[in-house]
Amino acid sequence: MNFRRAAVGDIDTLHALVESAYRGESAKRGWTHEADLLGGQRTDARALHEIIVADDQVILLAQNGQALAGCVQLSNVGNGLAYLGLLTVDPTKQATGLGKQLLLQSETFVRETWQAVAIEMTVIRQRADLIAYYERRGYMQTGEYRPFPHDDPRFGLPKTSELEFTVLRKPI
Repeated sequence: MNFRRAAVGDIDTLHALVESAYRGESAKRGWTHEADLLGGQRTDARALHEIIVADDQVILLAQNGQALAGCVQLSNVGNGLAYLGLLTVDPTKQATGLGKQLLLQSETFVRETWQAVAIEMTVIRQRADLIAYYERRGYMQTGEYRPFPHDDPRFGLPKTSELEFTVLRKPI
């Protein structure tokens, strides 16, 4: 597996990967989908472009040859803190260890590039299986919750009004 930073030319392939892993019937082939909680899109090409061209953000890609197998978004929050989001593994490649590899690559990247000493993420509170996955990798629930953007279709169409994010953090 090769890891590299995403470029603007990767947006179409990247967008297709993210949507296939998070939404719709294709997402249900993997265990990390949100299709039962959210409809609509997970992201769009404009949002991916903004991340890729930003000075304080990056999307790391995992490629198997030329095929895109996964990705992760990283943001420099400042004061030694980085944010991890959009962790995506092709549904047909989940449970192969690629998610763990992406987490390790992310932690190394933010530590070496931004001198981060901790990394945090938000996970939909109702995703107990996914939260447990991250906890097994050293991420701890902080007790902080953040609202889900229910009224912004750019982040999906909630199937319940109870969605909210729990914050997880790991010292690195």
